[in-house]
Amino acid sequence: MGSTGSTGGTGGTGRLYGVGLGPGDPALMTVRAVQIIGEADVIAYHSARHGRSIARSIAAQYIRADHIEEALVYPVTTETTDHPGGYRGALDEFYAEAAARLAVHLDAGRTVAVLAEGDPLFYGSYQHMHKRLADRYDTEVIPGVTSVSAAAARLGTPLVEGEEVLTILPGTLPEEELTARLAATDSAVVMKLGRTFPAVRRAFEASGRLPEARYVERATMAGERTGVLADTDAGSVPYFAVAVLPSRIDAPRPERAPGSGEVVVVGTGPAGPLWLTPETRGALAAADDVVGYTTYLDRVPVRPGQQRHGSDNKVESERAEFALDLARRGRRVAVVSGGDPGVFAMATAVLEVASQDAYTDIAVRVLPGVTAANAAAARAGAPLGHDYATFSLSDRLKPWEVIAGRLRAAATADLVMALYNPGSRSRTWQVGKARDLLLEHRSPDTPVVLGRDVGGPAESVRTVRLADLDPAEVDMRTILIVGSSQTRWVRRGDGEQIVWTPRRYPED
Repeated sequence: MGSTGSTGGTGGTGRLYGVGLGPGDPALMTVRAVQIIGEADVIAYHSARHGRSIARSIAAQYIRADHIEEALVYPVTTETTDHPGGYRGALDEFYAEAAARLAVHLDAGRTVAVLAEGDPLFYGSYQHMHKRLADRYDTEVIPGVTSVSAAAARLGTPLVEGEEVLTILPGTLPEEELTARLAATDSAVVMKLGRTFPAVRRAFEASGRLPEARYVERATMAGERTGVLADTDAGSVPYFAVAVLPSRIDAPRPERAPGSGEVVVVGTGPAGPLWLTPETRGALAAADDVVGYTTYLDRVPVRPGQQRHGSDNKVESERAEFALDLARRGRRVAVVSGGDPGVFAMATAVLEVASQDAYTDIAVRVLPGVTAANAAAARAGAPLGHDYATFSLSDRLKPWEVIAGRLRAAATADLVMALYNPGSRSRTWQVGKARDLLLEHRSPDTPVVLGRDVGGPAESVRTVRLADLDPAEVDMRTILIVGSSQTRWVRRGDGEQIVWTPRRYPED
């Protein structure tokens, strides 16, 4: 048991306790909670204006006739109020007055136990007293069993296992925020339902998680109810209810009929989990099969029950056909690309094969990712702040004459250029050719950003003059951003070097 606190007040001072009562069943109160209630001089608890307090009802059998009781009655329970400071102002004033009432007892040397459902510091009302009093009075917080733990216990289903991530969300979040967070996590509990339930349900549906979701109402209390979230009547949902996404490990995956599968093409960003979007995280977690170039597949967390199919980087059409065949058998398939799947990556290959007669009935979605150009540009500053063109310097799928013609056109148009696939062990001359071509149209002092392994452990982002661009320093993990005539290259006072292209183009 930890304690916080200090000296305070004048004369004798009492001790403040935040007492967690657990989820509702008095039998789930801790021994320490019962002990503190028995020793306290003052029992304080929050209640609505009707005067009934759930916290007091849980601890009722331990409250004596000689206890001093302090009912801290909320002035409002919804955001409708005529207080000049609005709902937040009304609550702040209430908390200040409630803390002042308790301080009178503490200054008189009395021990005050503030009762809290669940755990005092977990979405609890007690925390507002703690923030206003714990720095002045000796204080101890008695932890309690949370409604989250109680709900999992009543469902009889593991909440989170192994390396899974549990996300706890208030239902009062904006619907789009809820959707994003539900899509991205493994397991989740959404609290504070009641009037928020319709939006919460829509968020579960939009994130694709509704079939997994469960509902628990008044866990361990009278009137307890559990069930499937999708089947729950919105009009019957009280505030003391939670929505639960249990562990996916060992959870049965739904049986899907042949032809009812789906292929989702996702981008993992330039490197690592920091670059994944919530939507992509959700698609990867929900997939039965993950298909991709082995290097990109290694960025995807291993999940029990999920099949992984790695392959070489030069078999894109075969990989796409394999993924579509899995989906035709009813599998949910994620095809993994680096960066954005639609930028020189797997989306084109999948859609090309999916357009064949044999696969036109298979559902295909493409989810965006952070591109290498955007990532390198952000590290350097804002070189893509104005019009720009994107090229691949690889002549494996198109002749160099086409690449050179497009480079000339972009250079003549004074566009910033993002150059993907500039070189590899088997392609060593393209960077030099591109540099020489661009020097026919650009100043030798034009800034060129070299971004290598952006977001990865070997990240390197630096800027050189176009005339000084050395092909030997460029490989397949490097992207080049070549500035326009307007691109600026400045060293700031702290020594940081930044590159940006103004949005305003000078008039003639």
